[in-house]
Amino acid sequence: MIAAISGPHIDWAGLSSLTVLLGAAIVVLLVGLLRPRFVRETLVPLLALVGFLGAIGGAIWQTGSPEHLVARSLRLDDLTTVLTLVFCTGGAAAVLLSWRAAAPREAAHGEYYALLLTSAAGMWVLVASENLVTLFLGLELLSVPLYVLCATEMRRATSLESGLKYLIIGSVGSATLLYGLAFVYGATGSTDFAGIANAVGGSVGDDALLLTGIALTVAGLSFKASIAPFHQWTPDVYEGAPTPITAFMAVATKAAAFGVFLRFFDTALLDDSAIWGPALATLATITIIVGNVGALGQSSLKRLMAWSSVAQAGYMLAGVVVATQLGVQATVFYLGVYLMMNLAAFAVISVRERETALGDDIASVRGLGATRPSLAMAMTLAMLGLAGIPVTAGFIGKFYLIDAAVAGDYAWLGVVIVIGSMVSLAYYLRVIAAMWMQEAPELTGEPATLTSTGRPALAGGSAEAGAPRANAQPEAWFVAVLSGAATLVFGIVPSPLFDLAVKAGKAFPNLF
Repeated sequence: MIAAISGPHIDWAGLSSLTVLLGAAIVVLLVGLLRPRFVRETLVPLLALVGFLGAIGGAIWQTGSPEHLVARSLRLDDLTTVLTLVFCTGGAAAVLLSWRAAAPREAAHGEYYALLLTSAAGMWVLVASENLVTLFLGLELLSVPLYVLCATEMRRATSLESGLKYLIIGSVGSATLLYGLAFVYGATGSTDFAGIANAVGGSVGDDALLLTGIALTVAGLSFKASIAPFHQWTPDVYEGAPTPITAFMAVATKAAAFGVFLRFFDTALLDDSAIWGPALATLATITIIVGNVGALGQSSLKRLMAWSSVAQAGYMLAGVVVATQLGVQATVFYLGVYLMMNLAAFAVISVRERETALGDDIASVRGLGATRPSLAMAMTLAMLGLAGIPVTAGFIGKFYLIDAAVAGDYAWLGVVIVIGSMVSLAYYLRVIAAMWMQEAPELTGEPATLTSTGRPALAGGSAEAGAPRANAQPEAWFVAVLSGAATLVFGIVPSPLFDLAVKAGKAFPNLF
């Protein structure tokens, strides 16, 4: 008699956020096949927005539920919940920024929003993983849709270029990570994080095969987190991709990447922290230097934000380095405030791309304080927050990271964070000065005459860059103002975010 074959027990309630995201992706894809314009341009993004909000509701609903899911390959804890809130909020904002954008129309609305939801589902799998197999599956489910989304503005050569560059470099990063995970498995004989931790705490802690696997894993994850020297793709991809997708990548991908950094290194490889800790601290220092120096000479706002994201990755890496609950809390807190600051900045960039013919050039925000003061204030708060100026959430976040570094015997890394923040004022304040201290430029015509570099030429003419066009996005304005206000409010009253960060830190009981 043949024995019945049974699969692993699956807690569908615990997987509610994942099932909502994947279910919404299928629904959006099918509804997008309908021909009426209202359905494609209004109903489809509305369903995508409902999908992201439903995933947020599922995460809140399952708070405190049984942790281990699908044969202990996924873990639903407070870290998973908090990071789900981060990247689903980023996804909802990306939907609003995309509502009237060109990318969904060129790529077909159903496919565009289905890919966005699928990428968010991959992020959930990645941050919830406690097994090497699900870790890699989550990374690929996250990455492949983004390769396509970066190239969705098919009539623009830079968008196609960014998609191709991200595909090639992302594939190299995935292959590097896969080799690293294979070496870790070969050295420890387990794909489960708990089994790897037991092996690392035993006789294989200093095995050459394991150390090689750790090094390759760091390199592979660094590609996703934009950590130097694995950051080369970031400026070109950020600039070429549609701005809503750039915003989503900047906040959501980074949250997922650092989530798996915390999960893997502070759980599976914790006993080897004395080996990988100094190496990550060195990478953090290099990343802070490279990111801040690279941003100094940028005239493209999206490239400036790309280099800024590199520097910010260096700051966040300090929370991983110390391998303490305080480090986890500081990293999660900073990911939350980073979400607000970046969404405010990219929403303003998105609005100005549609209101002027200057694209993402810094000239597009000149005189913004006089013509659109609400947008100028949102961008100002974003820049001040990213620089770590007091009374903004960014200051609280950086202070938290410095505190964690000092408490974890990496005081010198805290000094590097302070110096990096001081250097960053040179380019963040330049954007603020352009908005409040300069007059709006004039364009040569409508549309603008492009230079050989693809940027609009500035000269005397009749079309003012500061004059709003009729198709300005109220949805993007809403995202900008709300995110800018949140940057200020959580800088004054940070306790709600503190509470979430503390809960996420308690998901690592083995840390002190």
